[in-house]
Amino acid sequence: MLSERLPAIRPVRIALFLFTILVVCATAQKNPTAVQTEKRWIVIGASMLLDGRGHVLRDSRIVVEGSKIVALDPKASPVDYDLRGMTVMPGWIDSHVHITWSFGENGKNAGADETTPFAAYQAASNAWLTLMAGFTTVQSVGSPRDVPLRDEIAKGALPGPRILTAVEPLEGRGEKTGTPDEIRVFIRKQKAAGADLIKIFASQSIRQGGGMTLSQEQLNAACDEANKQGLRTLVHAYKEAVRAATLAGCTEIEHGTMATDDDLKLMAEHGTYFDPQAGLVIENYLANKERFLDTPGYTEEGFAAMERVLSLDRDIVRRAVSNPGLKVVFGSDAVAGAHGRNAEEFIDRVRDAGVDPMSALVSANSLAAEALRMGDRIGSIAPGYEADIIALDGDPLKDITAVRRVTFVMKGGVVYKNVARGAIPNYAGVQP
Repeated sequence: MLSERLPAIRPVRIALFLFTILVVCATAQKNPTAVQTEKRWIVIGASMLLDGRGHVLRDSRIVVEGSKIVALDPKASPVDYDLRGMTVMPGWIDSHVHITWSFGENGKNAGADETTPFAAYQAASNAWLTLMAGFTTVQSVGSPRDVPLRDEIAKGALPGPRILTAVEPLEGRGEKTGTPDEIRVFIRKQKAAGADLIKIFASQSIRQGGGMTLSQEQLNAACDEANKQGLRTLVHAYKEAVRAATLAGCTEIEHGTMATDDDLKLMAEHGTYFDPQAGLVIENYLANKERFLDTPGYTEEGFAAMERVLSLDRDIVRRAVSNPGLKVVFGSDAVAGAHGRNAEEFIDRVRDAGVDPMSALVSANSLAAEALRMGDRIGSIAPGYEADIIALDGDPLKDITAVRRVTFVMKGGVVYKNVARGAIPNYAGVQP
């Protein structure tokens, strides 16, 4: 039962508190702008500004007061942060991460199950790396361990991206599978536990073939109850489960490998958001094979399946973005080994799946914010929005690898990163 599991996360709060002392003090010493400034406003100069909605603005200045953007005024002065020569845009939103997944002290995959102080440090480190990579909001789906990390970041005790969490997912096997009424009870328990959304497994892992694990009736109950509770639903779905989740009125479908063109068309007609992955998640698994192999759920057969699926993942992204009206959002499915490298998914989508660079970026800005029902708060650079602002060394519309070179990160009006142009090399990502 969830109520029996929640106390197990208490040791994590202790470890997070200790980590807070180390990280925040170090941050204040190295980057004084990460503590509350005494100035009434901050002015950021930008020669190239992507507004997060698909538009390019030239020679503009962003005026920030407190945590919000209050104006775009090319004459505002004095300029506190001169980001001319870089590309400025809203902080990115990753719609699918597992922020507390890490490698254990033995170097092997620990998933989201460990509640040791070491695991808590790793989770806080994952959050820091993700923020430094330009992601100011993430959706973690999900583990009860997400909750204290989310709450400590929200209080300002830890640096990291804004976190939305599903707490405990509804799985298509074991004790969580039940009658529609039992599923409704489970959904209500997640809301009581502080869930921001509901994660549903409607399919097996692709490593086990991706077969459907929940019936249409069960999916109908889960998504209907979540909607009644004011919660969005994210559904892990492959093959026929994609259509079933769409017909059930679920909010967003993850992965979608082996969905048909008719399935994609149906999602577009229903206004269902779609979050396929073009490469990072499988590339990360393959690069860290020895660290995942023989841990729960990871076998030689599963890795062979992932190698076969990589081309299918790129194909589903390619077909999805060519389907008129289908809302394709950005999600990396970052697990252990991928935190801080989430932006590699942009490169996979553009380079390997033929996605237009601007569309790829908007999928992690205004479109992702809309899918989170936060489109009036984040994902755009405009007056009234949260001052989540990043800058890149380079032009991602011409060279998508510029997403690797994040030189400036502001979240909620606080600057966490500000390095000189040319200080970050253009590398393919350091493998753990």
